[in-house]
Amino acid sequence: MSRLIIDSVGPATSVQDGGRHGAQRYGLTPSGAMDRVSLAAANVLVGNAPVAAAIELGPLGATLTAREGALRLALTGAERAAAIDGKAILLNESFLLGEGKTLTLGIARSQVFSYLAIAGSIDGEPMFGSLAVNARAGLGSPFPRPLQAGDVIPAQSAKPGDERRLDLPKLADDPIRVVLGPQDDEFGDDVAAFLDGEWKISATSDRMGYRLEGPQIRHQHGHNIVSDGTVDGSIQVPGNGQPIVLMSDRGTSGGYPKIATVITADLGRLAQRQPGRPFRFAAVSMDEAQAAYRAMAKLIRSLPDRLQDARHVTLDLDALVTANVAGAAIDALDG
Repeated sequence: MSRLIIDSVGPATSVQDGGRHGAQRYGLTPSGAMDRVSLAAANVLVGNAPVAAAIELGPLGATLTAREGALRLALTGAERAAAIDGKAILLNESFLLGEGKTLTLGIARSQVFSYLAIAGSIDGEPMFGSLAVNARAGLGSPFPRPLQAGDVIPAQSAKPGDERRLDLPKLADDPIRVVLGPQDDEFGDDVAAFLDGEWKISATSDRMGYRLEGPQIRHQHGHNIVSDGTVDGSIQVPGNGQPIVLMSDRGTSGGYPKIATVITADLGRLAQRQPGRPFRFAAVSMDEAQAAYRAMAKLIRSLPDRLQDARHVTLDLDALVTANVAGAAIDALDG
């Protein structure tokens, strides 16, 4: 086994996988990656199962060092500067982090979350079948909290070999699709204001919920209801009329009316939207939502077949300096 040392890291970085399923009846939320497609892509690049545990990096940077052997890694998701000891590496491509080498990651230039997968996955003790961190519940492994400087992640050693890359579709800038309900009848004409309005994600958002800033949505019969179940993407409207989209670390029930639910296929796209960037919602039918989910699942299943060899051309700069790249060119003033 080798070790990945966390030298420095931002506050929103943790170990996440496909989620903790089958325990919501005990009040345990599934948690898991905010962007499931990017998680799957990173894992597939290094030969892991699509739902294996990886490091979910928030918008700030990090530095990580390999010890006691090399590690094979892959980085997907948000675009950010990435380099090993000053040499740039590419997104959506596997690479080797040699013994003693340091991987430096900058802040996210677009989107929010990146995923750093390690070949052989992360070694930890599953809790209710998952390594996914839910800091509020004290769940997750190898650390039941966000990662901190000094943390050590044990992982499988790797040797030099062929690397792989993936060409992934870019995230569309289309409206975020929702299915109305289950309590949209509590909002009367303001359902139209919700769909027609321009929204922004608040900087106070986190993995539990994305607070939205936009038109005030009014309740017809008050903002309290008998608590009922929630799902990823439930859009609650509290008393101030500013909706909250429940995300991966949500509670399993809630007592605010829910005007709509973000469809599963668009949750990752919403999760990756940076605070302050405007967007809109669009209502779709249940059939359309299920078709979009099947398309997302098909994309994830197809990732192993999309792998390509990563081919790089190394330029010999010294040879380039001494080469006669001008060929037979002569002085233009020479008669």
